[in-house]
Amino acid sequence: MINNHYGIIGGGINGLSVARQLLLDFPDSRVTVFEKEVDVAQHQSSHNSGVVHAGLYYEPNSLKARLCRRGAELIKQYCLEHNLAYDECGKVVVALNEIEENRLESLYRKSIANKVPNVQMLNTQEIKEVEPNCIGIKALYSPHTAIVSYGDIAKEIAKEIKKKGGEIIFGKRVVNLSEKNKKITVHFSDNDHYHAEFDHVIACAGLQSDRLAAQSGDIATPKIVPFFGQYYVIDENYKEHVKGLIYPVPDPKYPFLGVHFTKRIDGQMTIGPNAFISLGRENYSGKDYNVSDIYDFLTYRGFWKFSSKNMPAAMRELRTVLSQVSFIEEAAKYVPSLSSVSVTPATRGIRAQAMETDGSLVDDFVIRKQGRITHIRNAPSPGATSSLAIAEYIVREIMTNS
Repeated sequence: MINNHYGIIGGGINGLSVARQLLLDFPDSRVTVFEKEVDVAQHQSSHNSGVVHAGLYYEPNSLKARLCRRGAELIKQYCLEHNLAYDECGKVVVALNEIEENRLESLYRKSIANKVPNVQMLNTQEIKEVEPNCIGIKALYSPHTAIVSYGDIAKEIAKEIKKKGGEIIFGKRVVNLSEKNKKITVHFSDNDHYHAEFDHVIACAGLQSDRLAAQSGDIATPKIVPFFGQYYVIDENYKEHVKGLIYPVPDPKYPFLGVHFTKRIDGQMTIGPNAFISLGRENYSGKDYNVSDIYDFLTYRGFWKFSSKNMPAAMRELRTVLSQVSFIEEAAKYVPSLSSVSVTPATRGIRAQAMETDGSLVDDFVIRKQGRITHIRNAPSPGATSSLAIAEYIVREIMTNS
């Protein structure tokens, strides 16, 4: 594998991390990254909360649990080595009632199993010592949960790739991959006659991952169903009401974490995100729609099965989409002093969530090798946290098991 030519599809943080890892492990190899946009990290990598997740939520021994813990360590190390902002602000997951308290105990057990450092359970008074304006009957405290700018990290990795002799080519939309005689041909959009052939290709296509995989001969499922999440920045005069990160206890029946307070690396405090179906896989403004993307999920039986199972939660999320007041009310359950705070719209992210035909959301990372092509089929949160560890896993485990 030393002198091979590797192609990477996608210039987000996962694609860039894989390219970097290949150059670290095989410095004599050729590595080429194709990105359809004019710069790196234009999608999920720069439309997220910036949280370096510690590993509280994930099933022990799952890929998410393993790669999140390893990834969090690598992200911290990378930021320190490259002089990138890293703020270990800490996080509390807060229970408001006995039902949530029981769920919190389950999270605590997962955290211990996942070897999350220094996690502890807090009572009402102890919560106040960490977050003076927060209310709750119990909380899970993760003091080493941190925040970063994944967009900045991705751009730094891109610089590193170029220094190590790798190539990043912009404006190239890949439509499918084909393998013949142990060579992979990368096919671009109809009006692009650029030709590229590789020994191995790693597809890190994010929101388009299912389409690229299916068009390249992999199975059609799981399919990506896009969910948007809107964040708001609170009035700067009130940002000190929250010191770090305050999260609700997630409902195990619903796959998203709920509206929470997240300190941003620039010092601002945000509320968000909600979670609702997006009318386009790349509709970051919220003002557009994509007919093909809408048709895709409306004709997918898995989407309708998911919807029927999650109608109450969907209605709750819809209220936060339609009403800014409802959005703030959800967050103010934890910090009542912010019940009437003014907010301004900030980042709108779109989660590339893989969904099976039975309506279940794929809970773990899905990375699948098909001949000499490796597809990242599902890498939602903590995908960015895990990016450097995902790269290690692909290069040192998946690709070597030929």
